[in-house]
Amino acid sequence: MSFKSWRSYWEFRYAVKNNSRFILDKESKDFLTAIEETCSSRVEIISISSSLWRAQIGCDYVPQYQEDEHGDDIHVDDVPVPFEDKRMKPLSSSASEGRANPKGIPYLYVATDKETAMSEVRPSLGAILSIGKFKPNKKLKIIDFSVHQGKMKFFLKESDDIKKSEAVWTDMDNAFSVPTSNTNYNSDYVPTQIIAEFIKSLGYDGIAYKSSLGNGHNIVLFDLDMATITENDIYEVKKVDFAFESVVNQYTQY
Repeated sequence: MSFKSWRSYWEFRYAVKNNSRFILDKESKDFLTAIEETCSSRVEIISISSSLWRAQIGCDYVPQYQEDEHGDDIHVDDVPVPFEDKRMKPLSSSASEGRANPKGIPYLYVATDKETAMSEVRPSLGAILSIGKFKPNKKLKIIDFSVHQGKMKFFLKESDDIKKSEAVWTDMDNAFSVPTSNTNYNSDYVPTQIIAEFIKSLGYDGIAYKSSLGNGHNIVLFDLDMATITENDIYEVKKVDFAFESVVNQYTQY
């Protein structure tokens, strides 16, 4: 089954945000079926030797003591240390809303490099970050939603199934990587959450998408136990870069 239209993602997005979210209509079900039948070219393998990274804002502190002339321990300082390993994963009993996961269902968000992982938590200047290095516990099979990220969609004839599929996957790639803000409604996550959960139902281990804040990729693993932390460290944010572009210019590109 091919996608019905080059606008299929946007029609699906509107339907699940505004019409029916938990009981999908036929068009939305057909859209997911088309994903299943066209995703084989997006399969990627993460080997067991790969390194993945996850950052958290903050750290723990260990008190340091010094013995005085009477032999008593005097507290002199608190030394920052990385969070414990268990703190570097989401709680299995709770989870906040995410791009791929609904509230209450935790996924493990990691990145392909430490700089991207640290950028993804959007730290402020001077913030202390705990960062963990993870190793997969098995070979992971994921679907890559980064192939056409950043590309502009094009108009085409509806009869061209190959180009139509490419246009829809371009929309999905961009949907997973689009920057979000604190003012975004939670419902903006619904389309990508449903797609991610559908990919999970097909037996895949996770998804990948391009980071909008770093040079690497984000990896979302559907099972918290798919990767184990092997190293941890702490970093201080020394520089924060901003870039600005007119919103009008963004829209006039289309």
